[in-house]
Order: sequence, then structure tokens, then C-alpha cells
Amino acid sequence: MMGTSEVVLRAISGVVPAQSYTGLFVNTTHLVISSTAHEKYRKKSCSLFLSQRSILKTPNTCSKNYRKENINDRSLSFKCQCQRAEGTSGTTSGETNGTWFTESVNQANQILGDLNGQKFIPFENASVIPSDIPANPQSYTSTGNSIEDEAWRLLQDSMVYYCGTPVGTIAAKDPSDSSSNVLNYDQVFIRDFIPSGMAFLLKGEYEIVRNFILHTLQLQSWEKTMDCHSPGQGLMPASFKVRTIPLESDDSATEEVLDPDFGEAAIGRVAPVDSGLWWIILLRAYGKCSGDLSVQERIDVQTGIKMILRLCLADGFDMFPTLLVTDGSCMIDRRMGIHGHPLEIQALFYSALLCAREMLAAEDGSADLIRALNNRLIALSFHIREYYWVDKRKLNEIYRYKTEEYSYDAVNKFNIYPDQISPWLVEWMPDKGGYFIGNLQPAHMDFRFFSLGNLWSIVGSLTTTHQAHAILDLIEAKWSDLVADMPLKICYPALEGQEWRIITGSDPKNTPWSYHNGGSWPTLLWQLTVACIKLNRPEIAARAIEVAEKRLALDKWPEYYDTKRARFIGKQARLYQTWSIAGFLVAKLLIEKPDAARNIWNDEDAEIVNALNIMVDSNPRKRGRKILKKTYII
Repeated sequence: MMGTSEVVLRAISGVVPAQSYTGLFVNTTHLVISSTAHEKYRKKSCSLFLSQRSILKTPNTCSKNYRKENINDRSLSFKCQCQRAEGTSGTTSGETNGTWFTESVNQANQILGDLNGQKFIPFENASVIPSDIPANPQSYTSTGNSIEDEAWRLLQDSMVYYCGTPVGTIAAKDPSDSSSNVLNYDQVFIRDFIPSGMAFLLKGEYEIVRNFILHTLQLQSWEKTMDCHSPGQGLMPASFKVRTIPLESDDSATEEVLDPDFGEAAIGRVAPVDSGLWWIILLRAYGKCSGDLSVQERIDVQTGIKMILRLCLADGFDMFPTLLVTDGSCMIDRRMGIHGHPLEIQALFYSALLCAREMLAAEDGSADLIRALNNRLIALSFHIREYYWVDKRKLNEIYRYKTEEYSYDAVNKFNIYPDQISPWLVEWMPDKGGYFIGNLQPAHMDFRFFSLGNLWSIVGSLTTTHQAHAILDLIEAKWSDLVADMPLKICYPALEGQEWRIITGSDPKNTPWSYHNGGSWPTLLWQLTVACIKLNRPEIAARAIEVAEKRLALDKWPEYYDTKRARFIGKQARLYQTWSIAGFLVAKLLIEKPDAARNIWNDEDAEIVNALNIMVDSNPRKRGRKILKKTYII
């Protein structure tokens, strides 16, 4: 027979079969050995609910040494230092695409080759440097590059532990910030953890990502209310915090709890729409990178995926296949005039649908959901590609739009008035290149360029191949506006003057060319890198990495930069921002091993392409109309 403490520790590691402990509630006391030899043992209580839905299934046979660690001002916390068995780090990366290793990759190596006196190993004989790296603390300091070494150390220092296991990274850990000025930057944000999770996956550190996925899943079903109103079932929290509270039965003992925030405590009180979408994307990346598909096959994880999908696919009053959301529901989490159908949410939505379809188990109960998912993928793809796209030709078409058209075959379907085309756009649009606009609603097109939405449209295959290359063409053509002294502008251009006052409500944080209003965010570097590698144009990302590497460490890894050219550190930017650190590391890792980017992006679906071709050929504006074999609601 195993003792209770041993059962808990082995259950956390997945050694004990889940079926043996279904529904068992354990409240056990662990002993923590202090690093000081003369200090006595201290007691720490940790409550766990062990069930088939909450115990990890993947075996972990490592031996663990626990030491006392002060994390997030918690007086007592556990940190696990262990050596993983080599067999757990197997990565299935798929077949190598020989076309990647062309002259463009060599250009990327040349650009990055001499940075900080370090020579990057070039790609030879169309092969990729092996990606299996020892999963131990020493792996963080083996690069020989002082900037990367510092970044890995800072990322490791930002890790948060719950009952002895790592569960995420806090948003920022600036030692100069007073405790009263921390706000919620000491919490683990789902959105912010994505680049951290990708960095750990690319480095072979899978445990923290697995724990993050499963613990945030447990928070999904929590009931949260604001003014007696509860959000829809399936909503993922924006963030969570590990709190230490005293036990009711014993004042001298404490227990750790996860305290989620669904927006009821956030500035503006907006629920995050993107958290669940990012969670699905990270879940797929975990399976792709680790080769461990047992997590996504679990009943509770499958249920979590379905709950998110049902929430997003629910019928409403909207006529469009895009998700209707309010301002502040994504990375731009303050009022910035993106209410309606913002591109960022649509790109993440499309990618998450593809990821979910790939992971959903085939069963009778999923048939209707998969059918609705497929229909939405086709309709959403057509809608974004057809109506959100602008380039010089499309802009000239809008310029000559007729208005007040009433018919099924109207050209100006959304009754867009040509006067909406701003003078800045007429001069800014290059001859070669294009992009997806930020938002589309009746009689309104938001022509601002939003970086994350456009980049993830490439990553998630929401764009056509032509559109994807045109977006990168535009970034190259407008490098001084979108990259300049620090990549990458979150949106362009900034709202100014009366427009800023009306749309943002005179937001003192979103002043022109600051924060979300035209500020530059280093974390966007990793999405740019994935997009560039996917299109076999890594030299663009390498050039941006070179720009960032000159300043990020010297500036203490700021959250964002201000001014048109990103010359100043943001006026309210947190230093040592975790996703700035992680975004840089992911970009560097992917440039060194581009084949790993396959585990992040979505390939274009042949069935969707075929359906879209039929729909385009059936457009009444074209000659030779064909009859649809199947009706798609768009």
C-alpha cells in the first residue's frame, strides 16, 4: 500500500492510474526541506481533487527534489527540479520540406550570423538541426549568447508553481515595481502564456505546458458572475492567480488555490473571447511538439474543446459568419473602436476551428458539431477573403462604389460609402501588397492595419497564398511605418485628435502612437516569424529580429514602445514583460530550426479550397454560372 502523500505525488506525475482514484478528495500535509541545514521542517498543506478528469495520464518517472522558493510573494511554495526520461521528449515534426532550404534561408542566416559575435550554424544539405534538447535547467544557459541566456533565465524566473508543479508564467516581473503598482501583472494570463508555452515546447520543456492546459481547463466550468449575470458556459478565464489561504480547520496550515478572473475584476469588465481560442491552438501545438496525444484524447479535454466550440458556434442575431464581440475582448483589451467583427478574433477563430477539428474524437455525439464546424469554416473563409481584403485594385473599386443597392447580387453588399476611404490610405497603399482590414460592419470599414490579425491569418491559412504573400509584401514596403526601430506596430495608423477622443473616450493610456493606439509590441515578433517561415521568406523575420535584438535587453524587455518609429519605451510599459521575452526566444528558435514552425501553423484544407472555388465560380457577377452541388450558408 502507498501512503497518502505518495499517492498524491505519483498521481500528479501520472504514475498512478486515474481510474484507481476517481472522485477521491485528498487533503494531505507535505514536508518542505529548507535549503538551510539548521532550519526546521515546515508544513504546507495542498488540497487536490483527484479524479479521472483531473489526473495527468502521461507517465513521468522522474525523481523530484523539492526546495523552498519565494514566488509571487508567497511565503512558501514548491519548485520541482527533475531530470526527465529521454523517451518523453520525442517530437514528431513531420517530413522535411526541401523547398524551405533555399537561398532565402541562407539570407536569414547571413543576417543573424554575426549578431553579438555569435555565428549561427547554417542549414546544410537541406536538413534541420535536431530539435531534441536536454530538458533540464542547464539547457537555458547553453546558447553562448548573453542576450538569449538572460532571456531564458528571466523566463524561468517568471514561472508560477501550484502544489509543487509549474503551471504558467506571470505577465511581468519587474523588480522595480512596488507591490501597490503590480495590478494584475502578477497573474498568469492565457493570452500572455502562449509565447511562453511555445518557447517551452520548442525547447523540449513539456511539463509546464501540459500543466497549464489541464489547470486552465479545470477553471473553465467555474461559475463567475457580475451584477448577478453569468457568462456562457465554456468561457475560459482571462487569467488566474495562485493564492495561499489558511485552512479553516487549522490556522497554522495553509493551502493553495487557483483564483481565475473571467473579466469581472478586469479594467473595463470585459470577458476575453480569445482565451478559449488560444487554449485550443496551444493544445494542438503541445501534441504536435511533444508527440503526446493522450492529453487531447482525455474525456475532460474533449469536453472542454466542445464547450468552447458550442459557445462560439451558437446561433444569434448576426447574419455574418464572423464572431460578433465587444471592444476589449482580445489583445487590444481597452476601448479602441474594434467592437463588431475585429480581424484578430476572426483569424484566431478560424485557426482554432481547424485545430479543434483535427483533435476532436470521431464519435456519434460529435457529428452535428463537426458538421456545423465545417460549414462555419467555409463561410468564414469566404467572407474574410472576399470582403476584408484590400489592395490598390480593391481600393479603387471601393472608390467607385454605388450606394443604396438592394438586390441579391449587389456589388456594394455592406453599403460602404466611398468617402470612408481616408486620405492617409490613398497615399499609404503600395502598388504591390495588400492586407485584411481591421473590421467590417454595415456602412463601416475599419481600414487600419492590425498586425496580429493579418499575421495569424497567414499562420492559420485564412488567407489565399496570393493574399499571404501580399501581406508580407506590404510589411516590407512599409517597413519604416510598421517596424522602424522596434517590431511590430500593433495597428497603423494611430487615432489622433477628435477621432481619438470620440473612439477611445480620451483614454490617457491609448494616446496617439502609444500602447494599443499605434504602439510597437515586441511579442508580435514570433507571429511574424512563423508567418515568414511558412511562406519561405524567413529573411524578413530575420531582419526584424536583428532590429529587436539591438535594444530589447538594453531596455529591460519592455511591454511596448511609443512614438511613430518606436524610439521610446512606452510611458506606462512594464519592464521585464514575460511575453516580450518569450516572443523574442520563439522567434530565435524558429529561425534556427524552421521545421519546428510546422507544429504551430495550420495547413490549407483542400476541401475548403474546393468549396470556395465552387462558390467563387458560382458568383452571379461572373459569366458561366455553375449550379452548386451543395448549399453553403455564407
